Amino acid sequence: MSGRIFTSFSVGLFSIVPAGDPYPNPCGLPIVLGKKGAFGSGEHETTASCLEIMPAIPGMKGCRALDLGSGTGILALAAARLGAEAVVAVDMEEAATVSCQQNVAFNELENSITAICGELEAVSGQTFSLVLANIYADILLPLAGQLVGMTSPGGHLLLSGIPLQDKFDIVHCYVRLGCSVVDSRIGEEFATYLFVKP
Repeated sequence: MSGRIFTSFSVGLFSIVPAGDPYPNPCGLPIVLGKKGAFGSGEHETTASCLEIMPAIPGMKGCRALDLGSGTGILALAAARLGAEAVVAVDMEEAATVSCQQNVAFNELENSITAICGELEAVSGQTFSLVLANIYADILLPLAGQLVGMTSPGGHLLLSGIPLQDKFDIVHCYVRLGCSVVDSRIGEEFATYLFVKP
């Protein structure tokens, strides 16, 4: 995706709209993104899978959410559009955090979304009823205990970016920590899982 300018498109309930472009007609829940979606405009199968699953997650309205490895902040923006009250978007790359902050401003969601440049430790001690992580399996596995620990009871974890060859390891790991799979999308190269914590 790096640097390629995209045009408006729909995924699930959402319409992804380049900043400055008119909203399409008809338009779903709008997510406005800077025109150079270097950190993901939602066309990648991992992001699209998350956007398809998110509207069906119970308890979105008024929830606290974490978007780990947020990139452009597209999943954080989607959570806020679905009614999340407070979303923390965390990314290790400063350029991604800047991109996320710009996109939050484009969507006028500054009161709902906080973008932080850092690692998971930046939000240690906080709990969330929704954890979003569209990152690699080799990060999701070692962080599993922390991510489940930060999820409030009855909360959900939406994990994506999982290469197909790693999907059984991920499911086994999070189930062993007490979570259950409630939804999934198996794409051409990657898998996406929605877990609930008891």
